[in-house]
Amino acid sequence: MNGRPPKRASRGAQAAASGLRGAGTGGLVVAAHGRHYLVAPEDGGALLQCFPRGKRSEVAVGDRVIYEPTSADQGVIVEIGERRNLLYRSDQYKSKLFAANLDQLLIVLATEPHFSEDLLGRALVAAEENALKPLIVLNKIDVTAALDGARKRLEPYRALGYPVLEVSIRVQPEAARATLSEHLHGHATLLLGQSGMGKSTLVNLLIPDAEVATREISTALNSGRHTTTFTRLYPLPQPDGTVAGNGAAGALIDSPGFQEFGLHHLTEGRLERAFPEFRPLLPNCRFYNCHHLHEPGCAILEAVADGRVRRERHALYAQLVHEASQIVR
Repeated sequence: MNGRPPKRASRGAQAAASGLRGAGTGGLVVAAHGRHYLVAPEDGGALLQCFPRGKRSEVAVGDRVIYEPTSADQGVIVEIGERRNLLYRSDQYKSKLFAANLDQLLIVLATEPHFSEDLLGRALVAAEENALKPLIVLNKIDVTAALDGARKRLEPYRALGYPVLEVSIRVQPEAARATLSEHLHGHATLLLGQSGMGKSTLVNLLIPDAEVATREISTALNSGRHTTTFTRLYPLPQPDGTVAGNGAAGALIDSPGFQEFGLHHLTEGRLERAFPEFRPLLPNCRFYNCHHLHEPGCAILEAVADGRVRRERHALYAQLVHEASQIVR
């Protein structure tokens, strides 16, 4: 070593590492509200409010982008980097970009109030279809009266190979932090959870000054008091407690609207492969274009009849196929 500090990579080199070719400045999209985006520059500078070039907005939280500054705190996004994946949320009328470049999906459930298996099933389908690792968190295990019932409801998902982490965020916060950090460090994780499950408590446990950061993001996005109506990315702290704005230690992406987590954009062929218990059976159907709903010789329907596939899971598949057929084009 010659004692001199290492040279910082040029902006062009940083952009190239993100799969970007533009001549502007590289950054990470950390929040989105309408056509307003908050970008963290890769050189560690202050957050900027950026807008997409043109009328269409194809930017998502988690995107690596090139932007051109237009003032001290604003810029224009001119290029989106190559994505590993892109998660959508959709209904019968439109699809909405959710988040990009994810590694895993963290689904927060609780012993009480009663969690929705329909929403859990939809989240797992989204994870499977996007090749994301799903992590189910069962919170409030200190509520012992409801614990056995919650575990019993989750047992079929454990049997499918989905990991279930049991924590009590309020009563045993340090144990919960250790358990969660082990699975989250170094990964980009999308956080999903119904109201009352402890999602906000989890964010506050893992992210230093999360409430302060949310208020700052809300102000920068000009979204005022509506702090729950935008998707935002929180960089996770390093082991020494410091936080790098570029998410080098991993990131937690929080978003509202889990109750509206529609999957209308998925085709029937993509849906059938998003159920892991279906996949080994698919080659055994009598007809190559089997819909797995009413057809004779369907291997999946036979598995439902003899108990190898849960009726509730097949019912979810049938509901998703129906929703996909209702898209208004």
